[in-house]
Amino acid sequence: MVRHFLSINDVSKEELIELLDKAAELKAGVKNGEDQSDLLKGKSLALIFEKPSLRTRISFEVGMNQMGGSVLVLYSNEIQIGEREARSDVAKVMSRYLDGIMIRTFGHDVLTETAKYSSIPIINGLSDLEHPCQTMADLLTIRERFAGFDGVKVAYIGDGNNTVHSLMLACTKLGIPITVAAPKEHEPFDGFESEFTTIVDDVFEAAKGANVVYTDVWSSMGQERDAQRRKKIFTGYQVNEELLSHAADNAIVLHCLPAHRGEEITAEVIDQHEASILDQAENRLHAQKAILLKLMS
Repeated sequence: MVRHFLSINDVSKEELIELLDKAAELKAGVKNGEDQSDLLKGKSLALIFEKPSLRTRISFEVGMNQMGGSVLVLYSNEIQIGEREARSDVAKVMSRYLDGIMIRTFGHDVLTETAKYSSIPIINGLSDLEHPCQTMADLLTIRERFAGFDGVKVAYIGDGNNTVHSLMLACTKLGIPITVAAPKEHEPFDGFESEFTTIVDDVFEAAKGANVVYTDVWSSMGQERDAQRRKKIFTGYQVNEELLSHAADNAIVLHCLPAHRGEEITAEVIDQHEASILDQAENRLHAQKAILLKLMS
């Protein structure tokens, strides 16, 4: 039966750990000059972008190239899923040509409906509901920095968006406590909470003793017209030196990028924690290679 990766909940705890182990193995192989070009030799992956991205495109393209596969990049105006032709027809036709499809889109329904009719794996490169590939990179970065997840506490500051939805699901699977600080009207959607998640509106309460302090932009793609209103709402939800003074002494800062310096995070903090943020960005490559291997090999 074909497997898709639309949500963190599409994998079990054991599979999640297996993916992280494989990602770490693949990363070490790249660093050691290992030839990985036979891993997906002859396989083809389509990248469909309804939302543009720097890291998503580069990491998937480079990952497939490193493993010997090929990539076809398509933009929304070229295929217009659900407009020019039905999602079911697009999925069935593309299944005859390819071995996998990554879709980066707005509505999560684009992914679920395409997957319903696809006989090849569909990977969520981002939707308005979840960002599971980002979460896999986040987890790999945390595990590298703390040699595991035992005793790690996560604080997420800002908009309760797709990024934190997937992160909350992963923290629940792994038993990692996560506290989310967000304005009341911008809290994560219902259904993502568990005994390992806490939602507050006090940023200092969230950051207290945290080993990982995570933030994201206040206005995601598609919310540009609302940016000024959001800036007012999120005043006080900035990751800065004062906030970090409440975190653990060994705390790292994560940001999935792109960052708006001076808004959700200060320039000083992002520069001081550049190493962990760039590790996080790089780990998109290794985590996604593990996902591709699991689904397409």
